[in-house]
Amino acid sequence: MVNRSIAILESLQHPTGLFSASRKDVRTGYNLCWIRDTVYASLGFEAVKNIAAVKKAYHALLDLLLKHEYKIDWMIKQPVPKAAFRYIHARYDPLTLKEVWEEWGNKQNDAIGAVLFKIGDLENRGIKIIRSSTDVRILQKLVDYLGAIHYWHDKDNGMWEENEEIHASSIGACVAGLKAIAKVEGISVLQQLIRNGEEALNKLLPRESETKEVDLALLSLIYPYNIVAPQQRDAILRNVEKKLVRNKGVVRYAGDRYYSNGGVEAEWTFGFPWLAIIYKQLNNPEKHAFYSRKTLEAMNGNGEMPELYYGKTDKHNENTPLAWGQAMCIVAMQEGNQGYVIRWVQENQQVLRAQNRCGSDSWFFTNRDAPRGAG
Repeated sequence: MVNRSIAILESLQHPTGLFSASRKDVRTGYNLCWIRDTVYASLGFEAVKNIAAVKKAYHALLDLLLKHEYKIDWMIKQPVPKAAFRYIHARYDPLTLKEVWEEWGNKQNDAIGAVLFKIGDLENRGIKIIRSSTDVRILQKLVDYLGAIHYWHDKDNGMWEENEEIHASSIGACVAGLKAIAKVEGISVLQQLIRNGEEALNKLLPRESETKEVDLALLSLIYPYNIVAPQQRDAILRNVEKKLVRNKGVVRYAGDRYYSNGGVEAEWTFGFPWLAIIYKQLNNPEKHAFYSRKTLEAMNGNGEMPELYYGKTDKHNENTPLAWGQAMCIVAMQEGNQGYVIRWVQENQQVLRAQNRCGSDSWFFTNRDAPRGAG
């Protein structure tokens, strides 16, 4: 099952190193690259120790940011007015690295925090991403950019690219990014810049924003950022599980209208592996096993993690596979006890085939995945 997900994820990475959000030929716009999605997609390769693919992705992101360095300089030198077009945009052509100029929810501060966090994290663990002083320069400018826009009280579009609010998930990503990159030689981060974010985050949690009490995006503060206190973490998990978990996925927030089905919120599949990863790290085998099983149930007949299922249905939308979701699946399986998952698949093969989720030559496991005696 991991091998199949790895193959899918490989098919979504371009020669440049960037990822399409979904299939390269999809007509919804998900053939484009999102900064955030490339960071999250790379987690899958990191989990299976494909460091070459991870480095390729981050080198591409650095090259992309260097290509638009003039824009970052402009915001640092003259942060007012904060027009949306002046922000580092969310989407790019994965082959040319050119910014997509279309009107969009382009104020996505969490994406910049994500880049700083993972590059800092990888560097601090001895995985060298930074190639030269040029890379150091652009990373320093990202720090300065967050300072210039006053990220701790900047109303951005958030992870879901929607209305402008102060989002806890965006502030937390930036705090985590600044903390991680501050440990990298050559990068200067003022401690007050971090404290400003921590204070704002603590005032807002466990809410996501003024209008959203509970939001799937808050899981990012637990994984990968690990930026919240245990009490905050437990409140986030309690709220998400009580109010957002559904049969085929996790809704983003109550009242979400994106791909809604007659007012019923869409169910996002990557919520299940996200929760599985968190509960594995919290050493809760029961909940890890439960969400691992739900992850498998959310896959389609090709072993893909679709973006979402229409609410209360077994029909998913056209954005399949979703790179971010496929990577989360890989991390969840690598983080967990594959023996349990494989046993569950074996015990449910007949049901899965009947539901057209599994062919006669099951994609769920290869001989390398199977336990001894299973293949």
